Amino acid sequence: MQMTLFIAAALIYLACAFLPARHAGPIAAGTALAWLLHGGALASDVIAPGTLRLGFAVILSSTLWVSVAAYWVENRNFALDGLRVLMLPVAALAALLPMIFPGNLVPMEGKSPIFAWHVAIAILAYSTLTVAAFHAVLMALQESKLHALPSSPGGGWLASAIERLPALLTMEKLLFRLIAFGFFLLTLTVVSGVLFSEEIFGTPLKWDHKTVFTLMSWALFGILLAGRKWRGWRGKTALSFTLTGFATLFLAYVGSRFVLEVLLHRGLA
Repeated sequence: MQMTLFIAAALIYLACAFLPARHAGPIAAGTALAWLLHGGALASDVIAPGTLRLGFAVILSSTLWVSVAAYWVENRNFALDGLRVLMLPVAALAALLPMIFPGNLVPMEGKSPIFAWHVAIAILAYSTLTVAAFHAVLMALQESKLHALPSSPGGGWLASAIERLPALLTMEKLLFRLIAFGFFLLTLTVVSGVLFSEEIFGTPLKWDHKTVFTLMSWALFGILLAGRKWRGWRGKTALSFTLTGFATLFLAYVGSRFVLEVLLHRGLA
């Protein structure tokens, strides 16, 4: 049943990604349907009596699931059709990953309820900053197109999507809204991990790759927001910080879990 739901969600995501923008109603309805199927599959796969299934594929799939929800909501306030053609194909791939890399079962017996909250907040943080990274990529493409020569060829579905984006100033405002919210959630993740490490994980705080990369990402996003407030950072500086911070955050959990689970064939620590 879970496999059927994952596959159905992926196929609908792909269909919605490549439908012409004039079919706004079917795109919105199809995206919502795929999101519901994706969420139902994840819930039945991740949550079991007395256990949680965790791993790089489950976390990445959950992240894109929440990211699609953020896109769907923001698209009702802004014309973000260009984001659709980038995000939905990635969401389709992410929906299939748990079938290939199922992860590991984590017993909840003896664990504090804080553990589940820590995981949920971390996924929300990763998700929000994933949307910000997609947004930054679109802004970079949009700026590049603005500086292209008028005679430069501009055909293709991606170029058409870029042309439908709002003005760069509007895109920039939305980017920093996403980053500020994501930074807030990431701060809660870091604080809960530091203060309750022994209660959540059964061990004191360990300076492993996950901890170091998470703190590096938190610092990068914090510096970006401070630079925005006091130095007026924008443009290429903001995009560079956003993509570097996201890449570091990706390595903090998803990348490190991929190395452990797939390359080294080790379970969750």
